Amino acid sequence: MSNTSDSFETYYKYNKVNKKDPIIFIHGIGLNHEIWEDQINYFKKYNTIVYDLIGHGKTPFNKKTLSMNDFTKQLLRLADGLNINKFHLIGFSLGSLIARDFASLYSDRLSTLTIFGTVYKRSEDEKRQILNRYALMKLKKDVTKKRAVYRWFTEKFISKNPLIYKKIYSMLINTNHETWLKIYKLFVHHEDDDDKIKKITANTLVVTGRDDIGSKPKMSEEISKLIPVSLCKIIEKGKHLCNIECSENFNITIKEFIDDND
Repeated sequence: MSNTSDSFETYYKYNKVNKKDPIIFIHGIGLNHEIWEDQINYFKKYNTIVYDLIGHGKTPFNKKTLSMNDFTKQLLRLADGLNINKFHLIGFSLGSLIARDFASLYSDRLSTLTIFGTVYKRSEDEKRQILNRYALMKLKKDVTKKRAVYRWFTEKFISKNPLIYKKIYSMLINTNHETWLKIYKLFVHHEDDDDKIKKITANTLVVTGRDDIGSKPKMSEEISKLIPVSLCKIIEKGKHLCNIECSENFNITIKEFIDDND
């Protein structure tokens, strides 16, 4: 557990058990490295790295403006600072966009790429919905964060796991509001670049939950078609954070993919 020496002051946790390529996990907006707790426990015999994105958790927001390239640079500097040449990369939601951007530039650094809960070619109605959520966030409406948790988990799961609900909701409300808006703006106005996606040459797994209403299975299926060496898997009964709600299925899916390409 440490801070990197880079200019982003990235907070990370590195569990190193052998000399194999590590797995690096990237979380989504308003969250932090703790969303990967189930994966870290499951992959305890693997080298794993979790870290907090700029402006999240224990990583400060020390820039006046922010771009997707900043997040990509953060990941690159984290890997370089730890002298890691190749690694397995798993990116969730906003983290999936960062992972996609990184892979389009540095596929040679990746042992595998997993794009989890991504978005692709939002419809006009989907664009309208996310713009409406962004407008509510500007008004500092806490209801937007409560609604987010209910979009990410099934109601049945939330009713049976109040501590997990509290943990995720706490991450959201503890994220600085102005920072949240700047980063969410990037996500809201993200435009997919097919030519860039086609530059991804790493062996890729695209995965999402069957019942994810924001990162729909069709999006994952379509983006998978653009990546030369790609496999698409849908987690049954899962919503956005199916790595937590459907952790057993999710973990087995990831493990099989990584082991097959290690």
